[in-house]
Amino acid sequence: MSTHPTGTVAAGIGRQRTPGEATQAVLDDLAQHLTGALVRPSDAGYDAARAVYNAMIDRRPAAIARCASVEDVVACVRCARDHHDLDLAVRGGGHNAAGLGVADGALVVDLADLREVTVDAEAGVVHVGGGCTWHDVDAATFEDGIAVPCGFLSSTGVGGLTLGGGVGYLTRRFGMTVDNLLAAQVVLADGSVVTADAQSHPDLFWALRGGGGNFGVVTRFTFRAHAIGDHGTVVGGPVLYALEDAGDVLRWYRDLLPTLPEELSGWFALLTIPPAPPFPEELHGRKAAGIVWCYTGDPARADEVLAPVREFGSPLLVGVQPMPFPALQSAFDALYPAGLQWYWRADVYEHVSDEAVAVHERYGAELPTGHSTMHLYPIDGAATRVAADATAFPYRRGGWAGVIVGVDPDPANAPAITSWAKAYWEQLHPTSAGGAYVNFLQDEGAERVRAAYGPNYDRLRQVKRAYDPTNLFHVNQNIPPA
Repeated sequence: MSTHPTGTVAAGIGRQRTPGEATQAVLDDLAQHLTGALVRPSDAGYDAARAVYNAMIDRRPAAIARCASVEDVVACVRCARDHHDLDLAVRGGGHNAAGLGVADGALVVDLADLREVTVDAEAGVVHVGGGCTWHDVDAATFEDGIAVPCGFLSSTGVGGLTLGGGVGYLTRRFGMTVDNLLAAQVVLADGSVVTADAQSHPDLFWALRGGGGNFGVVTRFTFRAHAIGDHGTVVGGPVLYALEDAGDVLRWYRDLLPTLPEELSGWFALLTIPPAPPFPEELHGRKAAGIVWCYTGDPARADEVLAPVREFGSPLLVGVQPMPFPALQSAFDALYPAGLQWYWRADVYEHVSDEAVAVHERYGAELPTGHSTMHLYPIDGAATRVAADATAFPYRRGGWAGVIVGVDPDPANAPAITSWAKAYWEQLHPTSAGGAYVNFLQDEGAERVRAAYGPNYDRLRQVKRAYDPTNLFHVNQNIPPA
């Protein structure tokens, strides 16, 4: 067993207000009970502490508690519970689309310092602090040639990804992140600390697996991990095609993917080729279609399994090669650092129709900036062998989680990237399953949250009533108590 010291968890938006004297007195008292720091507007580090991944979000909380222990989290929850004019937001430091780790006038529970990862490779079990990113987890598990099913960027927060469901490179083979969650340590709305698993608090455990941050603050996750590739080395990377071939590539991909061995997965993108290595200079800035592949099976079968991938069409670039899984997982981190302007729209698609392909062709040709893109992430294979009501995540019939993102460093381009993403989504939405993967939602209102959970929504409201009847945890994609 090895221990490695090393971010978006629960997070709707608070009411805009400036903390009054009474609130300041409450915060003064809270500061005396914390091991970690309480950062307030007068402190030098306040602006850095309140900043989130999406620079379109600019909110001013009353204070940010850099929690150093579970006891610090308990103190913050009890403080907000006892002072009803103080909203509570929770963040783990990841990529929440709507920036729901902060809120105006709120007390922010920042878990970023809870970053310990403990690996029991023999048992295939990994314990992860609530403030970890997947980079922390991958670095620890790779030493033993194992991995926890996660996402597509290593800078993503473990808490946010997990609590929303968790779609990633390993989904087809091992299921979603929530399908590999064994237990969670949770600080509840009353300030108590419980462990939720299949035997203890089973309704809470069900709701945590996809229901977001509505039910408490998760301070530790326990996951099942799996051996992958050649002691953690996989075969993966991008295959890029000319944009004018995007329709043919997408039709081929949608039909091929469900027939592939589950050890092979790949996500589809419309993108602008980055002007940087490892991409050849002659391709820099060119709009393209691409698929990023990941094969995690027996290395001896890699050439056979990947033959259809390498042989189709006339690719501009075939970058599929052996690499450590953490290298693939972090390959795009540098392209999307914190602080860019983001506007997200998303849906789940059980099928990619010819009508949808035509929409993708049109809007792919109109990518407004070099960072703007569209991705289709497969929900397939092992993920579909879990019943729709077995976890809170409902989309178990196969298909893709799709996301359209307008992205740019320059705030002056925010209107352009927003209008492109909205128009694209409006044309594509009629071909969707009706709702979105909750981790990709912006602040889009109650009906979109309801649609994200479909038939599981009413049960989630019942669990919410049992564990958070006053809706203390409402700064999130909120599920109100029944």
